[in-house]
Amino acid sequence: MLFPVYWMLSTALQPHTSIASADLVPTSPSFDNFTEALDSQGGSLVTSLVVALGAVAVCLALAAPAAYGLAHFGLRGSRAIVFSTLITQMVPGIVVANALYSAYAELNLVNSYLGLILADASLGLPFAIVLLRAFMVSIPTEVVEAAMVDGANRFTAFVRIVLPMSRNALITSGLFAFLFAWADFIFALTLNTTDDVRPVTLGIYQFIGAHVSDWGAVMATAVLSAIPAAILLVVAQKYIAAGIAGGSVK
Repeated sequence: MLFPVYWMLSTALQPHTSIASADLVPTSPSFDNFTEALDSQGGSLVTSLVVALGAVAVCLALAAPAAYGLAHFGLRGSRAIVFSTLITQMVPGIVVANALYSAYAELNLVNSYLGLILADASLGLPFAIVLLRAFMVSIPTEVVEAAMVDGANRFTAFVRIVLPMSRNALITSGLFAFLFAWADFIFALTLNTTDDVRPVTLGIYQFIGAHVSDWGAVMATAVLSAIPAAILLVVAQKYIAAGIAGGSVK
């Protein structure tokens, strides 16, 4: 499983080479490919970072209150709502992207950061709602009621009591929302007709077409695009384990 990652890094360290002629171990490693990748794709990396962070903010802002309502408000049909939320993830992305393009064209959201942020937020929203609801169900209602007895309203209790107690689940949901948005290609390709808003996934796709004979630069771009996700996974791994397991313990 790790060999393709190693081959990607190895090829990136070998200047002006093709995949067929690349050495198994770089004999004279060079960072020239990374310099070329940053020069041509640095803007795309920044775009992906802005879009992914924006998608995380939108996703958590919608998922947290929705999950709390489904977990503690005793809504009729809440199980059906959760099931329907999961069903939405079965819809092919290209179908959603085509529908969004028609709506975005009317709303002037094509080729915009806001449009791509909203679209990418929808990728992680169902998962975040289900995960946060599973965690918030385990939060005793007595804790919230005690805060309200002390003078807090329901919104204040949610912000100051429920959200801090749900930290691990929030971090886990936010991380997966970031990864979904960072790896998105379908929305980036469908909802952009210019290079004004070009995430790194679309940048790599276009970069391959322009530099198909220079795989070292292409692989260097791929390595750079994998670094933010790898760092986040390493830093947040303990929160991920706690967030996923927390919802199963009541």
